[in-house]
Amino acid sequence: MTDRSTLDLSSRDPDWWRQAVVYQVYPRSFADADGDGLGDLRGITRRLTHLSALGVDALWLSPFYPSELADGGYDVADPRDVDPRLGTLDDFDALVAEAHRLGLKVIVDLVPNHSSHQHAWFQEALRAGPGSAARDRYVFRDGRGEHGELPPTDWQSVFGGSAWKRVPDGQWYLHLFAPEQPDFNWENQEVRADHRTTLRFWSDRGVDGFRVDVAHALVKDLSEPLRDLGRPELSREGALTALPPGTHPFYDRDDVHEIYRDWRKILDAYRPPRMAVAEAWVPGARRALYARPDELGQAFNFEYLEAGWDAGELRQVITDSLATARAAGASATWVLSNHDVIRHASRLMLPPDTDLNAWLLSGGRAPAVDEAAGLRRARAATLLMLALPGSAYVYQGEELGLPEVADLPTEVLQDPIWEQTGRVRKGRDGCRVPLPWTTDGPSYGFGPGGAWLPQPPGFASYAVAAQEGAEGSTLELYRTALRLRRKLLDGEELTWAADVPDGVLQFDRCEGWRCVTNLSATAVSLPAGEVLLSSAPLEDGRIGPDTTVWLGR
Repeated sequence: MTDRSTLDLSSRDPDWWRQAVVYQVYPRSFADADGDGLGDLRGITRRLTHLSALGVDALWLSPFYPSELADGGYDVADPRDVDPRLGTLDDFDALVAEAHRLGLKVIVDLVPNHSSHQHAWFQEALRAGPGSAARDRYVFRDGRGEHGELPPTDWQSVFGGSAWKRVPDGQWYLHLFAPEQPDFNWENQEVRADHRTTLRFWSDRGVDGFRVDVAHALVKDLSEPLRDLGRPELSREGALTALPPGTHPFYDRDDVHEIYRDWRKILDAYRPPRMAVAEAWVPGARRALYARPDELGQAFNFEYLEAGWDAGELRQVITDSLATARAAGASATWVLSNHDVIRHASRLMLPPDTDLNAWLLSGGRAPAVDEAAGLRRARAATLLMLALPGSAYVYQGEELGLPEVADLPTEVLQDPIWEQTGRVRKGRDGCRVPLPWTTDGPSYGFGPGGAWLPQPPGFASYAVAAQEGAEGSTLELYRTALRLRRKLLDGEELTWAADVPDGVLQFDRCEGWRCVTNLSATAVSLPAGEVLLSSAPLEDGRIGPDTTVWLGR
């Protein structure tokens, strides 16, 4: 285990996270050290110099815990251990030590809404039977109908179908996600105590913070009789605006904040305090509650991720997001891609009314996406994001400009969404394809063997080795942007410019740092100032379409 005496030195600034750039590592797709085709902790450790050279402040590790991968690792069988296929606790300690040596913070995923059905508690619950203390740790209920043959409610799983699964003795258990992910009962004090233990376990091992998965879903209204929603679409996270705030039976209930106030006391007991960020798919005003200083402190801003490539829409989202964060006493967060969404180098090129699942089912051919145009737009979007005040979360591979692998053959798909929806929704595998590090080899340097998802031949041109040191490459653009950002960043305010051309976003940051993004179809004049960085070459001194420029005075 990491020596506690070194932990206080990992950051002397307790607010380091407020304007940090955090790099998300999806462990199974980052780097494979042992050649089994699955990324692992030793692979990550060997590649940490890439993150250090990139210039990020921290890495966030998606789940590396024991799991049968029913949901890409988010079905956790033991939240205080490492999946043997990914390494050991000693490997984890070595990763943290090397990250801290390189000046990188480490954030780990916490999955408190549910466990794996392989978790010792759930297996005990199955053996113990109805009415047992073991079953009370989860949400078990008798079914409806003459013989209990109908689910207890009409609640739907995020992945499709009923959110209830029947067990052999006739009872049903709740799973808001896959059937292999039974939901915890957060009214149970053992559940609460066990998660406190998990927070302390990883904090004691030197982690600097936590990303809280599905932070808005822990507390459910379990008063009898359980109430139906009436319409299947109300089970989806995006339907919260259809009900009065805090009244949904299993999303964003007011009582959830008591849990996070309790957690904050634990996180603040460390020196420096551990940070936390909520994954809470809730409207902005409600998101602010999770980001309060006495709760998690920060929350992901999904309105920005979901915004179209439109100057007016983006300006409104940015303005609202900054106001929401300010009201919470937090800093804003910005993200363009993650392990759950189509990579933005492809997504931003799709027409606003595109059915994203239909696009995936077409193999990315209806409509076709021009990869070069998508990369240009992605680079512009990145410089815009990195100029905003607050924290930027970068998903692995976006520094290489990777597009979505939309044409994965159905026989290789791993995401449970594919099977659970009756092979109607293709799922998220296309953004989880292992990274290319070299231009050749069986997995483009991901590991000495193949990769758990097939990489397209075009990945060779995106590889780290192909871009390193190459003038104008996306990798070098990120490195330069992050180096400049570190020098220029000060304060958490921006000032919008007046009288800008249609389709242009322009704002000033501290000490004369100016960002201009042209989202229109025509080139526009370059404002006064020294060009510090441009996402694409200027066109006779003008800013071309889909281009962002940073200017100094």
